[in-house]
Amino acid sequence: MKSITIKGSQRESVGKVATKALRNAGKVPCVLYGGEQPIHFSADEISFKNLVYTPNIYTAKIELENGETYAAIMQDIQFNPVSDKIMHIDFYQLFEDKEITMNIPVKLTGSAPGIVAGGILRFPSRTLKIKAKPANLPDFISADISKLEIGDKIYVTEVGGDDAYTILHPDNTVICQVRIARAVVEEVVDEDEEGEEGEEGAEGAEGTEGAEGAEGKATEGGTTPADKYKK
Repeated sequence: MKSITIKGSQRESVGKVATKALRNAGKVPCVLYGGEQPIHFSADEISFKNLVYTPNIYTAKIELENGETYAAIMQDIQFNPVSDKIMHIDFYQLFEDKEITMNIPVKLTGSAPGIVAGGILRFPSRTLKIKAKPANLPDFISADISKLEIGDKIYVTEVGGDDAYTILHPDNTVICQVRIARAVVEEVVDEDEEGEEGEEGAEGAEGTEGAEGAEGKATEGGTTPADKYKK
């Protein structure tokens, strides 16, 4: 997995006044967890642009002014509800020999024949939770949809294929599928209803003709059923 470097300074004071002063200076207060003790540091807000405002996933290389360097992942982030500025970030330290759990984006490749035929692609699992050592974390998980016809699905068991990481989802988890378009279903239903109405109309016409024919015959004979009761 690709890494982004964050250059920061270790914080000596972690009180509210000091934190507010950092934010006013355009810096973001951060905490690095996972080691022997939490490390408080700050960095320029612009330093997090490529780490936060992106659909991709990266690890962070935190370089402090005292020369210490840490590999980490972003664990939590807080935004100002009014200005949307970054208020605080928590990181979790990575160790080469320890597995870490992360949500990795799924990237679809190919063109599905089912979509060309009028189907709609549903993509419910855009990220997958996996467990792996830092060196084995993938940038993304690829899912090939080039063979999907209408009604076909891709399950988590059909992607990955790499023993370097473990996908933490049930085997029946659907990544994506091609479904028939609702408009097509409604069109088919409408056609069926029109066909039924046509059949009913034809049957009604036949019944009417039959009744008219019977009346005609009765009239031609000069006698109607009511005549039997006339004196």
